[in-house]
Formats: sequence, structure tokens, C-alpha cells
Amino acid sequence: MIIASLPEPSECLVAGPAVDSGHPAVIERARSLIDPSDDEVANAVRLYYWTRDQIRYNPYGLDISIEGLRASTTLAHGEAWCVPKAILLAALCRAAGIPARLGYADVRNHLSTARMRRAMQTDVFYFHGYTSIYLKKRWVKATPAFNIELCEKFGLLPLEFNGLEDSLYHAFDLAGNRHMEYLNDRGEYLEPPVEEMLRLFREHYPAMMPDHGGDDDTELGQASWEEDVDREVGLS
Repeated sequence: MIIASLPEPSECLVAGPAVDSGHPAVIERARSLIDPSDDEVANAVRLYYWTRDQIRYNPYGLDISIEGLRASTTLAHGEAWCVPKAILLAALCRAAGIPARLGYADVRNHLSTARMRRAMQTDVFYFHGYTSIYLKKRWVKATPAFNIELCEKFGLLPLEFNGLEDSLYHAFDLAGNRHMEYLNDRGEYLEPPVEEMLRLFREHYPAMMPDHGGDDDTELGQASWEEDVDREVGLS
């Protein structure tokens, strides 16, 4: 499902309910990371790597609400799953004067834990989030989901981003095993399509979605992602 009319670059500089690029903490973080004497590409790359590695990936903290997805919330927590991490990167870019919008795709992902596979009952991740950044008069896709420590544990090549080419996913891990497969493009947005995401997640992941929209009361919400990862890769 690709939306008919994509947001224009000028629209993608404006703060929104989830991409709250006007929040003082978001502005402060963006300013601390960019170099005003450098160009937009170099600054976007700085924002990407900070978001990728300093905000830890944690898919157990599923909360599909504006508050739960908000960039300032992710910044405060220091960890998030792919969708709010992409929202944070978009907010940092907008706060730095770089247009950014939110992109989504359905992927088959082989990076998970036994607990997550049991809860999801599928290896398809609907609405996998990435950030689309307007650089050098073209849109470039960046995926800040998996921090480098997580990639090292699972034997994955961390996704690099140079600001000139799309950086979406690696098809294979370091051992040559299948890692991620692209299945369906869901388009790019100014703000996360929360209602559509909730509908699809409730349809496909009912065990992860209590009535309030987050997973705090589920098996995943009560578990530790990092402990499960260590068990998965034989570190505990």
C-alpha cells in the first residue's frame, strides 16, 4: 500500500504529535550532535549513527500510541523498537533543519528470540520503520533500528549510512544465512499511521496487543529483551 501523495520537503520540517522536533530535549540533542559548519549530509549521518547506537533496540517495549511513539519519549527512555527509533531520527533531522519523513515496509526478519517468535507466531514484521531524509534534493532511506552491540551478538553486519544511498536492511548475516526479506512497501508519512498500525498488529499479533495498545501486561512486556538475546546467542 503506497500512499498517493507523498509529503513535500517543506512539510517535513514541521513538528508533529509524534515527530515532536520542537521539544526542548530533541532540539538540544540535535544541536549537540550536528556541526553548523558542515553540510546537511554529514550532519544527517551523525544523527543516524547516534540514533542507531545510543538508543538500544528493544522490540519488547511495544506501545502503539502517540505518547509511546513520541521522539521525546524514546529519547528519555534510551531504547525502543524500530518504529519509534525511526521517528526519533526524523525528529532530530527536522530539529536540525533537514526534512525527514517516516517510511514503513513489511519484512520477514530472522533476528528475534524464542519468546518473541512464540508471541508473534510469524516471522513477518508489519510496519517495519525507517526514516526517509531529504538530502542533496533527493530522498534517501535510513534504518537506525539495530544498534551495533546487538548486530555483533547476532553476527550481523550493522547497517551503514552515508547520506547518499538507501540503507534499508541486509539480506544475509555474516555467516551467509538469510536475515531480512523485503515483502511490501507501505509508503512514507509525516506522522505514524497509528490507527492502521493498531488494526494490523491486533490482526496479526493478538498475543502482543492488550486493549490499551501496548504490551506491558503481556509476556513480552514483562520480559527482558537483552537477557533473552543473550540466551538466544548462548551468552547466558
